[in-house]
Amino acid sequence: MIGITAYGAYVPRLRLQKKAMAQANAWLAPNLMGKAKGERSFGNWDEDAITFAVEAARDALGNDDDRSHIKALYFASTTAPFADRLNAGIVQAALTLDATIQAADISGSQKAGLTALAQALCVAQAAPNGAHPAILVAAGDRRVPKAVSAQEFDYGDGGAAMVVGRDQILAEWLGGAASTVDFVDHFRGSDEDFDYHWEERWIRDEGFQKIVPPVLKRALANAGLEPAHIDHFILPSTFKGVAEGLAKKIGLKPEAVVDNLAAQVGETGCAHGLLMLAGVLEKAHPGQTILVAQFGQGCEALVFKVTDEIATFKPAKGLSGWLANRKEETSYMKYLVFNGLVEWDKGMRAEKDNKTALTTLYRYNDGILGLVGGKCKVTGTVQYPRTRISVAPNAPEVDTQEPYKFAERAARILTYSADYLTYSMNPPNHYGQIDFDGGGRIFMDIADVEPGEIDSGTEVRMAFRVKEWDDRRGFTRYFWKAVPVR
Repeated sequence: MIGITAYGAYVPRLRLQKKAMAQANAWLAPNLMGKAKGERSFGNWDEDAITFAVEAARDALGNDDDRSHIKALYFASTTAPFADRLNAGIVQAALTLDATIQAADISGSQKAGLTALAQALCVAQAAPNGAHPAILVAAGDRRVPKAVSAQEFDYGDGGAAMVVGRDQILAEWLGGAASTVDFVDHFRGSDEDFDYHWEERWIRDEGFQKIVPPVLKRALANAGLEPAHIDHFILPSTFKGVAEGLAKKIGLKPEAVVDNLAAQVGETGCAHGLLMLAGVLEKAHPGQTILVAQFGQGCEALVFKVTDEIATFKPAKGLSGWLANRKEETSYMKYLVFNGLVEWDKGMRAEKDNKTALTTLYRYNDGILGLVGGKCKVTGTVQYPRTRISVAPNAPEVDTQEPYKFAERAARILTYSADYLTYSMNPPNHYGQIDFDGGGRIFMDIADVEPGEIDSGTEVRMAFRVKEWDDRRGFTRYFWKAVPVR
């Protein structure tokens, strides 16, 4: 048996109300008032496709420091920050996965997330007898459409993750099918910031209606199932009624169609099929069957059967937990600023050179990207960063420290500041001393926080975020931040 052994999701906390978006643009595009129901997720200014994928993977992997069972990593995104740097390598470093794993980026299509999952399943299936490889698939997208566009209402930000393997299978892989068709419903050139979209009726009638059904039928045939046997049908689409129409066309039960989260999240790009799958697995019962498909220059479809093991696993927070962890946002201007859609006066304090010393980043990679400090083998003193000399009072032992991971440790705020004078994309700038259970103290930024919300003693968790950008050279710098536990 090959299948899904763990799953996770991530949805950013901020939820922009579509009514506020429509009202802000009613003078220019009154036709958009028809999209004014519900809300869409959007990432904080310091989140991107990589940070979404890392959070979703942590949701799947849990807080265990030992992740040596992961032997490969596939990162799927169409909005990855680097065109020529292994984005999956950043995910690997943040999750402190072994350097011996294979890692790859998968992109170029909205079905990239499901394609990555299919590739992982095939790799696990091809493993030698007796081998039990665990493969992590992590997807994230932060698609930024033009302001005052329909896509601005339809899109959402988020990520999802799946672990594939042979042990303690939650959902057995029964089969699948795929097609590759150069049907261009939208595109984004390598030197362009925004997608260019074609006409909706063409995409729906010539794309979804003609390209998807044959793939779904082949996937069901390969799995040995009739359409009526499917309990959950997942097909992301921003067009209303597409999934329902395709279900009827191939003979699926109407009640099998899974809600596409349009009113709560929006469509999270190539991660959305996996995000919906994570939501289904969270509620699924043993024996139920799942057909998940995603469209994009062809179609990818996979069929799973839920096993009895489904009751033994729970993600750290799960899609339901992230959906509940929401902050209603009505400021359309905040959305524009966070997504770089307006130029604003950042002030003189923002005028600095953010060049990253790549040599330093390499030498201290586990400390910067993995938040790995040190623990003295003689005194037991925990510290960050890891240094040759221990900080233990009156016991400055030399070369006695071993790696000590902080990212999954419980922590609390010792002291903090809410600073309106320093430059911040979301003032006031919160930062302070964070104390960790078991020892260790780190001075760091505090994210996803409102003025007056925190105090000394507030419980926090670590979140992998963008630290700053080097706009001059096009480099994104990452580090960890403290986020209040809600």
